[in-house]
Amino acid sequence: MKKTIIKRNAAKCNHCGDVIESTHVHDFKWCSCETVFVDGGHQYLRRGFVNSPLDFTDLSEYEEVDAPDEEYIEQEDYSWMYKD
Repeated sequence: MKKTIIKRNAAKCNHCGDVIESTHVHDFKWCSCETVFVDGGHQYLRRGFVNSPLDFTDLSEYEEVDAPDEEYIEQEDYSWMYKD
């Protein structure tokens, strides 16, 4: 089974030009003009903007990895913890 993991959670603000990156869960970051934010680290992608999705360019990077066949819970370091 394949699983997509987040390698980089980042966006560029198309207004001020800042590149902002969230590196861990709940790592909420605004650009300097407070038009765009990113959140979620390697756990989830969350974006926010003031005007429209055209406010930012997504710079996130992903990787397809082989995941165990058993049911698992994802961990932030790309490893898996099996359920009891």
